[in-house]
Amino acid sequence: MDAVLSLIKKTHKGSVQLRSLDDASIQKMLLSLANDLEKNMQPILAANEKDIARQDPNNPRNDRLLLNEQRVKNIAHAIRNITKLKDPCGKVLEKRTLHNGLELEKISVPLGVVGVIYESRPNVTFDIAALCLRSHNACLLKGSTDAQETNKVAVDIIKKSLKENGIDDDCVTLLPPERETVRELFTATKYVDVLIPRGSDSLIQYVRKNSLVPVIETGAGVCHVYVEQNADVQKAVDIVVNAKVSRPSVCNAADAILVDKAIAKKFLNELQPAFNKYNVEIFADASAYDLLKGYPYLQKASPEDFGREFLSLKCAVKVVDNMDEALEHIAEYSTKHSEAIVSENKKKCERFLQEVDAAAVYSNASTRFTDGEEFGLGAEIGISTQKLHARGPFALEKLVTEKWIVRGKGQIR
Repeated sequence: MDAVLSLIKKTHKGSVQLRSLDDASIQKMLLSLANDLEKNMQPILAANEKDIARQDPNNPRNDRLLLNEQRVKNIAHAIRNITKLKDPCGKVLEKRTLHNGLELEKISVPLGVVGVIYESRPNVTFDIAALCLRSHNACLLKGSTDAQETNKVAVDIIKKSLKENGIDDDCVTLLPPERETVRELFTATKYVDVLIPRGSDSLIQYVRKNSLVPVIETGAGVCHVYVEQNADVQKAVDIVVNAKVSRPSVCNAADAILVDKAIAKKFLNELQPAFNKYNVEIFADASAYDLLKGYPYLQKASPEDFGREFLSLKCAVKVVDNMDEALEHIAEYSTKHSEAIVSENKKKCERFLQEVDAAAVYSNASTRFTDGEEFGLGAEIGISTQKLHARGPFALEKLVTEKWIVRGKGQIR
């Protein structure tokens, strides 16, 4: 653990250079990183193959871990997009002169050292590093053992780009993947300014309950799609299928479908062949189960299936009497990540948008859009489901805090 603390201290020291580094130098370094990533495609894919080979081949979550040429190109593209965003630091947020002549400015400044604890997804390594560097923050990366080979190569590429551009490569540090490392992070209040857990609900709750360092939660996503009785059925099927199957292992995928009883038979009849094509397993309440009889992947839902983040080709289905019941159900089981309504009734859509308490609320669109890049934020560290400091895609503009600058001419109080 002494070795871990030493790494943390080096990163804290490296953060000092970043605070005063000009924006052009950071942009140049990130563009260099994007190019280096594409040039080193084969080493990173080879490392990723080693990580994949150690996993259960039937685990649907392997998709989170997998890198291929297109995904690496997408990461490089995201890094280039981050360079196009405005520097969030150094903005004058407020400026005034007091009656005693003191000149006050409130400016945006980097947080300092950002620690991120995350599972599997090696693309997150690049996203975090690029976002932190763009906002003049150093970062400590605590990935999982699942992605340790990929993460090592990824951070080697990042450090090489930092060195080549004259930036202290201790600004980005990969910590040992063992779980014991997190305990050192939890108590490093002198050197780490914020911790961000990204992964399962159990990981997030563990960090929140044990860390002495301030925590920003990026919550698990139990996401609902509510098909209201005035919905266009084909539109509803398209949205539900996209929300469930386009990438089922991510946090913005749909986990529960609520449908008004007035439209349930028609909607579920249309949904069955679409879900059957992807072998989606349905956990249905009593009413939905009767309507779905004959569907080959049908199970009776238990109470635990509502409020469950499946992260696979499984979902719960419930028939509700009306919108009031749908809203009550979402309020009970939502993790306040992403929620959607499908309806042609604008008044009901607006009611849903106003009343549902979540980081992202949709009308007539898939929950799969809750993503930093999709929202034009370049990339994200995670989706924050809390309400203090950041909510929704937690990206560049939230990786800053405030600082008061006071200029005087000898004033005393």
